[in-house]
Parts: sequence; C-alpha cells; structure tokens
Amino acid sequence: MGAMNSTTLPEPPSPPRRRGRPARPEAEVRHAVLQATLELLLAQGYEATTIEAVATHAGVAKKTVYRHASNREALVGLAVREWTDGFAPQLQRDARDADEVLPLLRDILQAVCAQALSAQAVQVFRLLATGFPGKDALLQAYLDNGIERGRALLADWLARQQRRGLLRAGDPACIARLVLAMAVAEPLRERVIGAVAEDAPVERHLRDCLQLLEPLLRAP
Repeated sequence: MGAMNSTTLPEPPSPPRRRGRPARPEAEVRHAVLQATLELLLAQGYEATTIEAVATHAGVAKKTVYRHASNREALVGLAVREWTDGFAPQLQRDARDADEVLPLLRDILQAVCAQALSAQAVQVFRLLATGFPGKDALLQAYLDNGIERGRALLADWLARQQRRGLLRAGDPACIARLVLAMAVAEPLRERVIGAVAEDAPVERHLRDCLQLLEPLLRAP
C-alpha cells in the first residue's frame, strides 16, 4: 500500500459555481463520481476511498455521492459495474442467421476487451493480486459487478442464439465462462505481469480464439 500513496491523483474538477452555470447532466456527474472512486482507490488505497474523499475529488457535494451509493462498498461496486455497462449494449443484438453469430461474438469480445483490458482495469486487477486492508470487499465487488456480471450477460446472449437454433446446444453459463477465460483472461494476465504492453492489440488473439471455437459452437 505504501507505493500507492506516492501516486499523483489527477486534479479534481473545479467546484461548481452557484450562479450562472447550468447543472451538470446526471450521467456526467455519476461518471465523475465513479472515476474519482477508481482514481482514489488506485492512488491511495481502499480505506482512503471514503465518501467524503470521493466527493472532494469529484468536485461534488457528499449528498450527491450518497445519491448514487449509500456506502464505500456500493460505490466501488458501481465503479466496477460501469465497465460491464460499457459493453452490455453490444449483447442486446441478436444474429439474423447462423452466419452472423461468430461475427457478432467477435464484436462482443472486442467490446469486452476494450473495458476489461483498459489501463484502470489492469491496475485494479494488479492491485487485487496484493494484500491490503479492504481487499475482501474490493474483491467481492470486482467478482459480482465485473466477472460474474460479464459471464451472465454473455450466457444470456448465447442462450438466446441457441433458442433460435443458431448455435450448438450446450450449457450457456459454462460456455460463457470458458470463452471469456480464453478471450479475455489470458490477455489480462499478460498485461498484469508485463509480458505485453498494456495497449497491445487483441484482434489477432480474438481471431485465433474464434477460429478454434467455430466448429464447437456452430449449429449442426
């Protein structure tokens, strides 16, 4: 945790003026609060990521933060959930026919990677590999709002394609877990240990994954 204390936090936004300035859109405020949460978490640690500290860093009132989360655990969970929110819309589109399934799955996995392999996501994963006060709560938030939610979203998409006869039958939850392990977990591990650059492209890796998966997933 000592190393995190030396990290320089980005400058918080200027406090809002009381007059003559339109209110910030709610979505913008929410994003600012969740970004402040992650920045504090990575720079100063879990215990320092208090509601008051987040409010100060986000340039909002404490009551504004409480409007989004009642405590630190919920706030961190929402910050992680924002990553899965980033790719969730991609999983709302269904394939028109069997030939479109794999291209859509490729697009889904690219969207997942864009979130799960972001610089912040890699830093959080790296942090979870260490011991620190509050690790259990952060790990649970990461599992519930990141890994498990991502698996559930993909499993639901796979199940919908199966019901329409566009994918081979199988356990959607198991398939989702294994597909994400192959497509996302390995690139994440490589970035965390420094085997590749954090901005290394994933297109070739995903192409290789889908070539391997195609005969296993395509409907007979």
